[in-house]
This record gives sequence, C-alpha cells and structure tokens, in this order.
Amino acid sequence: MKTEALSHELSENAANSSQVGVAVIGCGYWGMNYVRIFSELLDARVVAVCDQSLDRLQEVARRFPGVYLTTEVDVAASRPCVDAVVVCTEAATHYAIARRLLLAGKHILVEKPLTTTSPDAEKLIGLAESSSTVLMVGHTFIFNAGVRKVKEIIHKGDGRVYYLYARRTNLGPIRRDVSALWDLAPHDIAIFNYLLESTPQWVSAVGGKVLRNCRDDVGFISLGYPDNVLAHVHVSWADPDKAREVVVVKSDKRIVFNDLNGTEQVRVFEKGVTPIEQEPLNYGEFRFQIRDGDIISPRIEPVEPLKSQCRHFLDCVRTGKRPISSGVEGRDVVRVLEAVNRSIECKGLQVEVENKGDYVHANLNTVNAAESSVR
Repeated sequence: MKTEALSHELSENAANSSQVGVAVIGCGYWGMNYVRIFSELLDARVVAVCDQSLDRLQEVARRFPGVYLTTEVDVAASRPCVDAVVVCTEAATHYAIARRLLLAGKHILVEKPLTTTSPDAEKLIGLAESSSTVLMVGHTFIFNAGVRKVKEIIHKGDGRVYYLYARRTNLGPIRRDVSALWDLAPHDIAIFNYLLESTPQWVSAVGGKVLRNCRDDVGFISLGYPDNVLAHVHVSWADPDKAREVVVVKSDKRIVFNDLNGTEQVRVFEKGVTPIEQEPLNYGEFRFQIRDGDIISPRIEPVEPLKSQCRHFLDCVRTGKRPISSGVEGRDVVRVLEAVNRSIECKGLQVEVENKGDYVHANLNTVNAAESSVR
C-alpha cells in the first residue's frame, strides 16, 4: 500500500510539474468562469483564488474543492506553483494589481480594459518586457470563431472595406467603476482593430446619462481608420433589445456577425456596389455597378471563446510568444477610449487618437497559426 501511495504521489507531482499554476484575482461572474475553464484544461491547475467577498470564496470552495482561498492579492500570487495570474477586478484597480504581479515575475492576463489611462498601459508593457513575462488582455471576441471567420472572409478577394458598425446593447449590468462606453465599447474597438489590422486615427463620440447615473450609460462612437474606412459603435445599458452584432460592408459583400444567433452566427450577403472606372457622366457623377448574389452562412466551429483565449494564454506562457491580444493591443484600445472621453467633453468634436507608435500588423497566416493553437 505504501508503494502504491508513493507511486500515486510521484505521478501526481509529475503531472503538476507540466501544468501551469494559475491564480485568479477577482471572482465575480467572469472570474468564476476563468476558474471553471482553467480547472477543465489539462495543462493548467487553479492554485489560488482571491476575492474580497467571503460569499464568493465559499462558492469557489463548494464548486472547486482544493483551491487555496484568500482575500489578499499578494498571498494568492505568492502561493507555491503559481506561474500565471488572471486579473478580473474592477477596471480602476487593474494597473496597481498588474504592476505588483509583473514585479513579482508573474505572467498575467488582465480583463478589459487593460488600464484606465494609456500611460499606465505603457508602464505595464515596459514591465512585462523587462521581466520577460507575458502580458495579455482579455479581448475575448478576438478568440470567437465567428469573428475569426469574418476576418478570413474580409481578406479574401479584392473587395474594399467601406465601413463597419457594431451594436452592443442590453438592460445593464450597470458598472460602478466605468461608463458604458468603457465597459462595452472595448469589445468592438478591439474587433475592428483586429479585422482591419490597424487602429483609428480619429474619434467623434457623444454619450448620455439617460438613467441619471453618474456615468454615461449610452454612447455613440464614430471612428476613422486608414484608407478612409469608417466605423461606428452604439453601446447602451438602457436598451431592452439585447444585441451583440458587428457588420462589415465591402464593395462586393456585406458580412454580419451576430453573437446571439446560435445557428447562423455569420451571414455573408454576396451583394455590393462599386463605381465603374470610366469617364463620368458629368462633374462629380459616376456610373455604378451593382452586384447581386447569394446569401451564405459558413460553418462556424463550436468552441467557447473564453476557453480559446485561456488556451492561447497558456501557450504563450509556455513558449514565450507574443499574445494576439497583448499589452500593445490593450493600450491601443485604451488610447481610443481616451479620445472618446475628450470628444464627449467637446460635445462630439472630432479629435485625433494619440500617436499610436509602432502598431504591429498581424500577418493573416501568423494569426491563423496562432489561433489554431488555442482550439
């Protein structure tokens, strides 16, 4: 019996040595999902969970016995075998917590937005680079199979992208730390940046406090991307029609991503209009060619986006490669949101997005290869 027990202990230690030890800071709705997913993945092990609510910790203990529970961030991060930490706290606390963890040499995955200011985001990027640790942002929709399919379709053929628009509305949940624009729009800004492989040059935005809240609970954002591509985002905590939709209009087709449509998440309308390259009829008037084709619903792989994101994070921790949604992408989204704030203060005035620096354009083949590793 002693020999069998020793053999079991050795095999368990060997298994644990090949797993990435994970701590989760903040165990609200998303934090609990992270605990669930990392507990399901064979190459990860949830070592510790930290939350200020004892009720939440008791729920973790009930659902995931054996996980170390604490109300102290440093205690959770310093537990033996913790290699990586997921930060799921309120946005205003992201910078302080992430900084402490990076200084402790931990790989971190931070929920969006990365920080509430771009200088703080820059500091985290610098800390991650100096400590050779992974800094990743939870832009979950980048790992959605439907969004990836939309990008694949966009980059096929010669059609030009005219504009994009997104709608993200629901009755709450209303956040205490950020506005609806900072809560909801990061998803769509990250999606637009990913699809276009660029970042916006200018922003025009308006917001409203229709619920008489202290923060804007509804907003309309217009974005100007390179090559005169326009984008628009509508977000709201006060709309009873729940929507999670992104539309891309090209010269040769219209592509619709509807996250709430389980059977046809992506629909492609093979219709479009383009100017004919010949002498115009008169000044400012061109001939146009209208194309009318089929409506296609491509097959989408049924994979949970958050699980794909977690797998990608673990792969980056093991290999040291740069995440698809790294700190750089997180900083770019924060810069856009800062421009949104400035525009709202100026009652919708078009304002430039802060100098974006060296934005790394993701080669489609590289992205596809990286994404295959998260499935």
